Amino acid sequence: MKPPRMFTEGEFRELMQMLPSGEYIVVGCSIAPELRELQLTAMTLAGFGGGILILGLAGGWWFVGRALRPISEISSTATKISAGDLSQRINTAEAESELGQLAAVLNSTFARLETAFAQQIQFASDAAHELRTPVSVILTQTQTALNRERDAASYKQTVEACQRAAQRMRKLIESLLELARFDAGQEMLKRLKFDLSKTVADCAEMVQPLADERHVKIISELEAVEITGDSERLAQVVTNLLTNAIQYNKPDGEVRVKLAEQGGLAVLEISDTGQGIAPEDLPRVFERFYRADKSRTGGGSAGLGLSICKAIVEAHGGTIEVSSVEKIETKFVVRLPVAS
Repeated sequence: MKPPRMFTEGEFRELMQMLPSGEYIVVGCSIAPELRELQLTAMTLAGFGGGILILGLAGGWWFVGRALRPISEISSTATKISAGDLSQRINTAEAESELGQLAAVLNSTFARLETAFAQQIQFASDAAHELRTPVSVILTQTQTALNRERDAASYKQTVEACQRAAQRMRKLIESLLELARFDAGQEMLKRLKFDLSKTVADCAEMVQPLADERHVKIISELEAVEITGDSERLAQVVTNLLTNAIQYNKPDGEVRVKLAEQGGLAVLEISDTGQGIAPEDLPRVFERFYRADKSRTGGGSAGLGLSICKAIVEAHGGTIEVSSVEKIETKFVVRLPVAS
């Protein structure tokens, strides 16, 4: 007997079986409930699928927007900074991602850039202020001399005053150029091995007449320490520090100079028994043009001497520090790598 045959017409399904006698048996039923259920299932699946698609798109848009937000903030901040607002910073509240870490690095860079620009502006302002005084002296003296006839002695005094002002300007300009070369890394330093104690002793001997004039005693304790560097430049540092220690000391005071090797470093200490430096001035004594009570600056009273000392020491891979107790002692400590 042949297997039964199945037919579907509309909402009905029929099963037809042929009997051996040639007759047919047809059985059928309505499948409308099943069709409606399948349609409902299809609509449900489509609804869920559409909802998942919408949620996926919305979630993806949110995640992408959140991921790209730091880039937008970085771009916006950079635009404001390029327009001249150096105080702008990137929001690093979400600093867990790589972009957040990049934002933190950029903020640090922007802070250094702002500091550098502020220092540059202050430097230019201070330089102009320092140059204005000798220029004013020269103009005043020449204008006075040209107003009416004077005797030879008066003209000589005018020329001498102009010469002193010009010498001050030259010294200031030379100091500025020296600092500019250090900033640009263009200052050529010798790299020769030498005994630092001999250089320090020579500097102490050179400033001895100044110490005698002010009744200041120089006490030296120098160990032989070899370093590699420019002896002339380091002599400039030592001379500047010794001159300051003598100039701002008290009458019958002392300047102690000590040199020793400690932990692979040549440690030079220069201390005095002078007026000292106020605590609020200590952090700024190495700033350019800064004067602590109009002193401690060397460099022709322009406030550049200690700045140049710091630049020379750091160019040798060393450090320079200062500590002070007012009316008791001021000590400068220079540390330089010993020769290998």
